Amino acid sequence: MATKCGRCLRIISSNYAKKRMEVRNYSTEVQDIPLFPGARTTWTKDLKFTGSDSYEPIPVYRVLNQKSQIIDETHNPKLSEDVLLKMYRNMSFISVMDKILYESQRQGRISFYMTNSGEEASHIGSAAALNLTDVVYGQYREVGVLIWRGHTAQQLADQCYGNLGDTGLGKQMPVHYGSKKLNFITISSPLATQIPQAAGAAYALKGKNRVVICYFGDGAASEGDTHAAFNFAATLECPVIFFCRNNGYAISTPTHEQYRGDGIAARGPGYGINTLRVDGNDVFAVYNATKYAKSYCLKENKPVLIEAMTYRIGHHSTSDDSTAYRSADEIKSWSTVNPISKLRTFLEQNNLWNQEKEQKMVEETKKEILKAFYAAEAKLKPNWTEMFGGVYADVPEHLKIQMEEMKAHITKYKEHYQLDKFSPE
Repeated sequence: MATKCGRCLRIISSNYAKKRMEVRNYSTEVQDIPLFPGARTTWTKDLKFTGSDSYEPIPVYRVLNQKSQIIDETHNPKLSEDVLLKMYRNMSFISVMDKILYESQRQGRISFYMTNSGEEASHIGSAAALNLTDVVYGQYREVGVLIWRGHTAQQLADQCYGNLGDTGLGKQMPVHYGSKKLNFITISSPLATQIPQAAGAAYALKGKNRVVICYFGDGAASEGDTHAAFNFAATLECPVIFFCRNNGYAISTPTHEQYRGDGIAARGPGYGINTLRVDGNDVFAVYNATKYAKSYCLKENKPVLIEAMTYRIGHHSTSDDSTAYRSADEIKSWSTVNPISKLRTFLEQNNLWNQEKEQKMVEETKKEILKAFYAAEAKLKPNWTEMFGGVYADVPEHLKIQMEEMKAHITKYKEHYQLDKFSPE
């Protein structure tokens, strides 16, 4: 039914009206009964279920085959060499940063961390298809979007350390990034809260040549907030791209225990949302899909759902041991088809990359991240009184009382606190 041709659309509408008339004249019993207002449908004399076997699964769009070759040249995004190399360097940057900050958590230097291994193409492919003015609502694994937009290694490290350089002044857990300058809404811990917020933001941006993109995982799609957001966005016609990273697991819960339907993409049409399913390990497929979705959102002021089929190679977080619920062989098999190696093979096949460039890039990236890492570690924490600020314009009396009690406590037991690590102001 999907078509770009206005004439074809008129034909479909005409055929539908003709069929409707035929159905209404099906028998004298129903010809005077009006169609129900709750659905566009037809009459039938057959009594049978409509289920998952009634239609084919939604296909997965891809541009590269398993050998990193373009399948259909008409779908080659034909990106410039600069953009292709930026994509690869950004994806590699995420990988190197993950290794360093993951180990820093294991050494007790930061409290928490989440890696992005296996999902880098979903970050970079989608980010490259957007403008800086487009608003981003992230979940936990979209740091690549920030990196693409210019967020620095130092800013990322400062946030994970919660020091004076952190724009959130230590009020968030590590990896809960945000940037007003880059239109990246600060990540919040509660699952799926950003999804209805994104629908609301998109409603406010209608007609302003901007879209909102909202990232979430397959686990978040099981939250009630997701269903409410889909319905609001569809009925209010909001220019929002709902981008689901279906990586196989909601922490330790595999997808077959989460739902029985055809993934997350199948829910889109049920809410009246145009939907795409893409290979999340193929950066070109993600780029094309996001660009296509954005064009539709701007033209029609309507939402799009993208389901990126990918795989989470790393643990859910530093609080998780994924080998408790999946085999090492499963992880190993997916590691061989990860999006970074897939893009590298493409670049090498087109004489844009080689081992010498790889080694130089990895060394430079390590130096950059380690420099930021040590600088972040050396910075003071914000003054402890910051925990009472940043919520109310005028601090209420009960918080003022609590702060005075805290001051008295610290004064009395100061030998038990490392006050030298906190800013005096």
